[in-house]
Amino acid sequence: MTQSEQKFIDGQFINGQWLAGEGEAFESINPATDEPVWAAKSATPEQVNDAVTAARDAFYPWADMTVEARLDIIKKFAELLGEYKEKMAYAIALETGKPLWETRTEVGAMIGKVAISEKAYNERTGTKENPMPQGKAILRHRPHGVVAVYGPYNFPGHLPNGHIVPALIAGNTVVFKPSEMTPMVAQLTVELWQKAGLPKGVLNLVQGEVETGKALANHPQIDGLFFTGSSGTGHFLHEQYAAQPNKILALEMGGNNPLIVNEAENTDAVVHDILQSAFISSGQRCTCSRKLLLPVGAEGDAILAKLIEATKAIVVGDSLAEGGDEPFMGSMISERAALGMVEAQKQLIELGGKPLVELTHLKENTGFVSPGIIDCTDIANFPDDEHFGPLLKVFRFSDFDRAIEIANDTSYGLSAGLLSDSEALYNKFLSRIRAGIVNWNRPITGASSAAPFGGVGKSGNHRASAYYAADYCAYPVASVELEQVTLPGTLSPGLSI
Repeated sequence: MTQSEQKFIDGQFINGQWLAGEGEAFESINPATDEPVWAAKSATPEQVNDAVTAARDAFYPWADMTVEARLDIIKKFAELLGEYKEKMAYAIALETGKPLWETRTEVGAMIGKVAISEKAYNERTGTKENPMPQGKAILRHRPHGVVAVYGPYNFPGHLPNGHIVPALIAGNTVVFKPSEMTPMVAQLTVELWQKAGLPKGVLNLVQGEVETGKALANHPQIDGLFFTGSSGTGHFLHEQYAAQPNKILALEMGGNNPLIVNEAENTDAVVHDILQSAFISSGQRCTCSRKLLLPVGAEGDAILAKLIEATKAIVVGDSLAEGGDEPFMGSMISERAALGMVEAQKQLIELGGKPLVELTHLKENTGFVSPGIIDCTDIANFPDDEHFGPLLKVFRFSDFDRAIEIANDTSYGLSAGLLSDSEALYNKFLSRIRAGIVNWNRPITGASSAAPFGGVGKSGNHRASAYYAADYCAYPVASVELEQVTLPGTLSPGLSI
């Protein structure tokens, strides 16, 4: 379909109305087929301003509602997600290339987020009251106001939902800027919020590319920005907001995540957890393992041999295509991303890496690649880059202290894991590893929404999301209260009334 043949969609949702963008045309592409699936015009800075203004106008009425009234609408949204689960899962698969079995779990996580966020709000940002000799001390929490939410392409439903839901529960209003690669999922999500009865202006959607995102981030009337995405963009936002302490900034920016194996008897189970850690979502999870650390000797050799065999057997394909096996890996987000992984592999080989399983671009004009494994033990100056795809780097170590040293040799600090039958080794690992998510004998992509999610270093700015999202969606207000003005029984020295 040529651009002239495309029917542009009213992809902007501002003040309760679906509107056509007035900026440049853009489209989303099914990376498994190279076919356009959605096309619209981007929001201009003027339209972004309209969205922020609408959110500002809606803030007081929304914040003045009881949390129970807000939750009634939010729970209705969860019900609608259940009703439209297959439609949403299909849209996510269509725009991201992920298998349907995986996108169905993503929608399930979106549904579960509502109950988890309600519990987190009550536990972490509820109201507490303590008696005093005169009056009472009360702790309340208040919403910030208008917050901008930026969504990524790898989990276009679940990750922005993890910001939007707790923000709305707390009483904020939202301007949502999704990835330009997954606009259809964003549109469907907002349509369900509209069906749920969300008042106009409470949630606004501005679609577009870089200029739209810049217009929102630079708007003086937003009170906070919640971002999930690349480290580069996150660092730029951090610099931009450094002189604006009045605005809350929450960043989740990926990782260069290590997985250590040592003293683990069940080789098959070890290989399974490595595959799940490294190659799920075609390696496009911020928690995916980028580094695999194996001991020198028979244990490491046996694991590596089995891992190579199992990796070569991974089924890669389009789960939306008719016939064939359900794939473990779908397409990467774009051909550009796929070719980027091919180039990353080439660079590592030039530095001294030894390919054990070659990552290859499987089909022209698509994001399909086969998973790759490369031994990087002999690379003297290993680059601290997050290769966001299914390319696993192997390092061999002679002692456990050295393994931890290699694991911590990164400026990131999101997730890390140990596969070992030794509790003593895990206790040592837990005390020394630098990461916000640390797993033992589980894939390192298995983070719970009922726990905080975040990291240190280049992985975040110490504002964990998931269960802790409640913390950055509201600020504490401490009050000392007495029902009427009362003269104390004893005046302070030097006073007479």
